[in-house]
Amino acid sequence: MASHDQSFRAGEAKGQTQEKTNQMMSNVGDKAQAVKDKTAQEAHSAWDKTAQTAQAAKDKTQQAAQTARDRTSETAQNTREKAQNTAGATRDKASEMGQATRESAQSGKDNAGGFLQQTGEKVKGMAQGAADAVKHTFGMAPHEDEHEHPRRDV
Repeated sequence: MASHDQSFRAGEAKGQTQEKTNQMMSNVGDKAQAVKDKTAQEAHSAWDKTAQTAQAAKDKTQQAAQTARDRTSETAQNTREKAQNTAGATRDKASEMGQATRESAQSGKDNAGGFLQQTGEKVKGMAQGAADAVKHTFGMAPHEDEHEHPRRDV
């Protein structure tokens, strides 16, 4: 009977060992699942932080780009205004110079016109005097002419 008792005890020990092994395996499986769940949770948290960081970087980049666009637009507007002011001043100066040139030309024209008129009258008077002298020389001058057109000496 000793062998039967030994056999029973061996079977009982084997059953207890198997039960303990199953409990340990279950505990290890539970711990592994907990580690897996925790890793997934931390990965998800890290993903969220990365997404938030990326969004913040994107927002900051967009803000910087908008600031650059605003500054560029402002600079362009200032440049346009300066160019318009310069162009206006140039037009005004050119207009003033043109007006001064026109006035100077008109004055010169008026002076030249008076000079030419005076010169023309002198030449006409000299020609008339020369014609009268020739007529007198040849005796062709009527006596009435002398009273109407007295001789002009120049």
